[in-house]
Amino acid sequence: MKKELDFKFIRPFGPMISKVSMPEELVDKLNDYVDQIVNDKKKIKELDYGSKLAGNVQQEFKLEKNFIQTSGWGNFLSGCANIWLQKAMNKEITKFELISTWIVRQFQNEYNPIHTHGGHLSGVGYLKVPKYLGEYSQKNKVNNKNGLLSLVHGSKMFLSDSTFNIVPKVGDFYFFPNYLMHTVYPFSGSDDERRSISFNANIDESVYNVYS
Repeated sequence: MKKELDFKFIRPFGPMISKVSMPEELVDKLNDYVDQIVNDKKKIKELDYGSKLAGNVQQEFKLEKNFIQTSGWGNFLSGCANIWLQKAMNKEITKFELISTWIVRQFQNEYNPIHTHGGHLSGVGYLKVPKYLGEYSQKNKVNNKNGLLSLVHGSKMFLSDSTFNIVPKVGDFYFFPNYLMHTVYPFSGSDDERRSISFNANIDESVYNVYS
């Protein structure tokens, strides 16, 4: 990672999550790659990942290993994960094994139900976001959640929320532990694509297993 990245560490409830600003060059590389794959009927069929995922969305597909390496995407994930865990646990990882990384193409009225991920670490970032996400039928309601990502942990208590809502913004990437429940709400009123990228990875068992 040549350019210094902008990190923010957030603890809205139990586990610390990390927000990182993806380099614009990397976002462009990812979007160009996705556009190429989408227009290749054979390739999009080979890389289809929808049957393995929870989303009720138009399309989900894996990234190819060669692209992950040559684009710098793999290095971005491993480097950021190491910085996040050093901050959260004061421990340095020696292993970052990428299990899978995939694209989610979501359009209006589609959604991702509440779910968790495999592996040890997960995350999601945004490559395209509609300018308009729609309004609630009851216009007087505040905190419109259309198109938002909601992280869920535990139950609401005094001085402790159980949800953390994230407004998607192109270039933002969030890292969180695999067990953290999350969901994506549908949006409406726009034909634009909400395009995100996610991953699952394993790290040192001695770091992840706090009960060892």
